[in-house]
Amino acid sequence: MTLPKKRVAILVGPDYEDLEVWYPKLRLEGAGFDAPLVGPEGQIFLGKHGYPAPVEQSIATLDPATLAGVLAPGGWAPDKIRRDPLALDLLRRVNAAGGMVATICHGPWILISAGIVRGRRLTSTVGIRDDVVNAGAEWVDQAVVLDRNFISSRVPKDLPEFGEAMVRWLGGR
Repeated sequence: MTLPKKRVAILVGPDYEDLEVWYPKLRLEGAGFDAPLVGPEGQIFLGKHGYPAPVEQSIATLDPATLAGVLAPGGWAPDKIRRDPLALDLLRRVNAAGGMVATICHGPWILISAGIVRGRRLTSTVGIRDDVVNAGAEWVDQAVVLDRNFISSRVPKDLPEFGEAMVRWLGGR
């Protein structure tokens, strides 16, 4: 498979986990990828620790065919993002095309609502382990879990390994 433009959409919403958005964004950009923050047009969201994240591209105008992957970070934002049908459709389409679906901490809530975790192997914060299992996935307690096009991590302390796994996966495509 040949990936389109080296572009990974990062979903943002209110009360996102600051480190889980900004560390991967900077890591991906440092590796030569475009990593726009996507959400409702014109919004600026504050992270749990107060760092602003301006939406760089409206999810409504984003063409999934232009993406190598999508990142669903954690914090409390996933509980809001999972209610957005455009975000769920984006995840479904990127997954169906074999693009990278990366997630950390509470981010799997969005993947669960998109209906794409059944039969997959992933990790998350232990606080949503039951949600992951009840959605039909195998939950694993590891810093990074790779299952085909899914890359998942538990919490901010896993970010160095998570960032490396994303860059390696995307570079190998």
